[in-house]
Amino acid sequence: MHDIVDLRSDTLTLPTPEMRDAMARAEVGDDVWEEDPTVKRLEAMAAERTGKDAGLFVASGTQGNLLSVWSQTQPGSEVVLDLDCHIFNNEVAGASVIGGVQMRAVKTARGFLSPDQVRESLRPANIHIPPTSLVCIENTHNRHGGTCCTPEEIAAVAAVAHGAGVPVHLDGARLFNAAVALRRDARDFTRDVDTVTFCLSKGLGAPVGSVICGRPEVVTRARRLRKMLGGGMRQAGIIAAAGIVALERMVGRLADDHVNARTLAEGVAKLPGIRIDLGSVQTNIVIFAVGAVPKRTAEAATQEIVQGCAARKVKVHAIGPTAIRCVTHKDVDADDIRRALEAIAEITRGW
Repeated sequence: MHDIVDLRSDTLTLPTPEMRDAMARAEVGDDVWEEDPTVKRLEAMAAERTGKDAGLFVASGTQGNLLSVWSQTQPGSEVVLDLDCHIFNNEVAGASVIGGVQMRAVKTARGFLSPDQVRESLRPANIHIPPTSLVCIENTHNRHGGTCCTPEEIAAVAAVAHGAGVPVHLDGARLFNAAVALRRDARDFTRDVDTVTFCLSKGLGAPVGSVICGRPEVVTRARRLRKMLGGGMRQAGIIAAAGIVALERMVGRLADDHVNARTLAEGVAKLPGIRIDLGSVQTNIVIFAVGAVPKRTAEAATQEIVQGCAARKVKVHAIGPTAIRCVTHKDVDADDIRRALEAIAEITRGW
């Protein structure tokens, strides 16, 4: 149990003692010159874990997605993706501003494009219309509560895109959460996509970094574009070392986070004024809606939970006027979940 229970995000994880030791002992070189042995080891490990030929260590998932999109598209073309996805909502329009691509955001039921939706979104050859240059998928899906799509669903979407000569990028920020939740190898999810990026700094617990994996020619272009963005990190082995520990030690324990998320979800589902779709709680994200209660609007009730939890040393995050997100991670244990439930129950008592 911890003094403060922080459920705002799994980006808040602290590096483990083993990570700190690995960082202190890391063998380093200049990564812009491609001479950092620890970065090379991490990139090779990431490529092997995703079944790809090459990897590129980058500063963040946002940078990884931007470089993946930018390296496979042309200015004036169009990218097909889900309306609720992270690339479209939470990456500061980077692909449009820097890559010069237009986003075609499609409303989906679960956050995952269907083959028919991809087929309908592919642009015909026409002088007036931007050509489709990329399809993007997010797995797990952040805004839909950490839901997973299966490798078979990804393969079906990729088949349509590839049939039209369009590559597919997987935003796999929490790829290993999906793999653990569905008990599949990570390579099953990445087999049919052209590029994938995954985060080391979320559930895997490293302090910084993500990796792009794909074909050597795409990764080489992404490396050049990373330099253009000022993303060359020189003796980056110091932080890459923590990423190696994350891949070697932290994947299997993600199942604990999923159990804690399920406990939290089932607990809040019993409380007054709260609505939650338990079917959407597949991994480590719990999103619940707060409704109007006596003498309080839904917005006021939402803020009452957020502020009341904070006063009780439990931090949760309002992702909308009437929606709260909680994310479990390695620095939240079963006792912390109990404390969080007790705090929310105390606040909502009498609603």
